[in-house]
Amino acid sequence: MSVAKRPNGMWRARYRDASGREHSRHFDRKADAERWLASVKTSIARGEWADPALAKVTVGDWAAVWLGNQVQLKPSTRFRYGILLKNQILPVWERVQLSAVTHADVGEWIRRLSESGYSASTVRQSHRVFSLLLALAVRDGRLPRNVATGVKLPRVGRAEKTFLTHVQVADLAEAAGPYGIAVAVLAYTGLRWGELAALRVKRVDLTRRRLLVAESMTEINGKAVFGTPKTHHRRSVPFPRFLADPLKSQIAGRDRDDLVFPSPEGEVLRNNNFRRRAFDRAAAEVGLKGLTPHELRHTAASLAVAEGANVKAVQRMLGHASAAMTLDVYADLFEDDLDQVAERLDQAATRSSADYLRTDHAAPAFDAVPPRRKAR
Repeated sequence: MSVAKRPNGMWRARYRDASGREHSRHFDRKADAERWLASVKTSIARGEWADPALAKVTVGDWAAVWLGNQVQLKPSTRFRYGILLKNQILPVWERVQLSAVTHADVGEWIRRLSESGYSASTVRQSHRVFSLLLALAVRDGRLPRNVATGVKLPRVGRAEKTFLTHVQVADLAEAAGPYGIAVAVLAYTGLRWGELAALRVKRVDLTRRRLLVAESMTEINGKAVFGTPKTHHRRSVPFPRFLADPLKSQIAGRDRDDLVFPSPEGEVLRNNNFRRRAFDRAAAEVGLKGLTPHELRHTAASLAVAEGANVKAVQRMLGHASAAMTLDVYADLFEDDLDQVAERLDQAATRSSADYLRTDHAAPAFDAVPPRRKAR
């Protein structure tokens, strides 16, 4: 590292990176050149140095590189990220160099998205995608840090969930006609729509009363795409005994690889078609207008908890990634457990006190004042 005066009167500060490549900048004053060189030295010592030349790539070009490398993503997630890039990120950042992106600029972008009427969820997802592509730039040595980290984001409000009773489920299933068995399976197993649509005959175990969830269907650009379930893990989901006979009739005469709930044309059953043909009409008929098939998943969780299922059992049934996620989504359903804990503690303490008195011991004086220690 060195600072030298040039024939034109400018001060040149220069240094070499780990690969031996020289970098330099020119300043009017020697003090400015030394200050810049000192900051570079500090960055290198902290492991925060990034090659300025690499950061000249635009966000648009880097976004294409980033998205192309996301081979681990499910097709539906990759498609959603592409939509966020196209609609929310690239219109603002496409021609901006990575090195020119600042923390304040990202915060201003988030503010404008929020004020433009986008939902808090969309704003947060847009920020996540932008932050992920900047994080790759950091790992690639193009940026010293991720300037999107720590930006204040809008809070996502909790949508009020609808939990149906057993009677309401029965009424809805009856009103849905030939689709009633699909309604009942959704309400008593908690399957996601894509998991129900992709369920095949060979994965229905009538003897053990289990559904093996090993595949899911997602609609991408109007096409049905089959892949692994949301968490990439298979799971075995139990169903009540009263559904065994209807399911047996549903799969009778079908091949093992056939879909359990196909469309009338024998193709995969799409959510929109299911709602248009039966579900929306049935929901309105039984006084549940506005109900969606996904809300039957909430109903499955509610009915299971009401019958004593613990959080771990509900997590496994619904295919959540963790019990913490289940609690986060359905915390209200487990509030009665707290009352039960307090009641059981009270009963245990009462039994313990009674046993203590039966052994001829004096009752403990919880309100007695302890004797004062003598002064030495």
